[in-house]
Amino acid sequence: MVNKSAILATNLAKQNKEYIQLARKAAENDAPARKKVNALLAPIIHYQTNRFCKRFCKENKSLFKCTLKSPIGLPPADANLCEWGNGSYAWMLNDLSSASRLNKYQAKNNATIFDYCYVIANSLPFYERWKNWRFGRNIYIPSYIQTLGKAAITVFYALRSQQSIEQISQQTSQSTKQIRALSREIIKLLVQKNKLFLLNPSHNISFTQSSDDDTAQPTIESETATYDATVENDEESLLLSKAWQQLNTVEQFVIEALVIEEQDADIVLNSLKKLNLSFKQGVSADGLDRQQLYYFRRKTLAKLHTLLNHAR
Repeated sequence: MVNKSAILATNLAKQNKEYIQLARKAAENDAPARKKVNALLAPIIHYQTNRFCKRFCKENKSLFKCTLKSPIGLPPADANLCEWGNGSYAWMLNDLSSASRLNKYQAKNNATIFDYCYVIANSLPFYERWKNWRFGRNIYIPSYIQTLGKAAITVFYALRSQQSIEQISQQTSQSTKQIRALSREIIKLLVQKNKLFLLNPSHNISFTQSSDDDTAQPTIESETATYDATVENDEESLLLSKAWQQLNTVEQFVIEALVIEEQDADIVLNSLKKLNLSFKQGVSADGLDRQQLYYFRRKTLAKLHTLLNHAR
């Protein structure tokens, strides 16, 4: 009688060996092997490129011709091609099929190269690395956060991405109670070190609107359609970064929440209450109201605008 389990095990062992050999050859830039690996990864990269690119497209879809597999937007007929889609595809391919990545592949648990890269491409670190490339920034995780353990690093990334406690719990296989406690510990440490801004995603902001209008919201500038940033943009970003660092933790938090994230004032007030952060001397976080919050926003924007002008 044929032992089906033995045959299956033999076939899997053979498959694993072939995939490992393929990965090693591709890592050595063997042309046929590299072509096979690229074909295996194509569905993953197409899917993630569409997800990530569309999430941050903003006004590009109405200004440039989309190069995604499922194009979006209605740009003018003579519009130039948008390079972000092709750029994202190239970045993801380089990240997932780098020599170091392929050399680490061991076919554990009978995972194929597709399985191996699929898990990586759907991880928070991969998403954050893509955003580093996309927005030209680096994420700094303080050593005092890293000492809290591997789960703390995952939670740190998730908090930056503004994911819910439930989502983080699923990714770390820890209970929502554990994640909530760890999140509070991370925020507490960052507040103590005056580094709460590290949880804020990077954005480019326009401060050209008058700060006298209490109801006005500064507009978020659209990203350029080319991923070759100009020197002028680099210099402007550096000046903005320097001005931003001169704001205190509460000022940064309020501007990020109200202006960039466009959160409701009640949500921001509730967050300040939970963190026990107040922006008005003599008034506790519990006693803050919407009018005080809007005034503080207007005053902080005016301060940032002044700092930016002085930096030029």
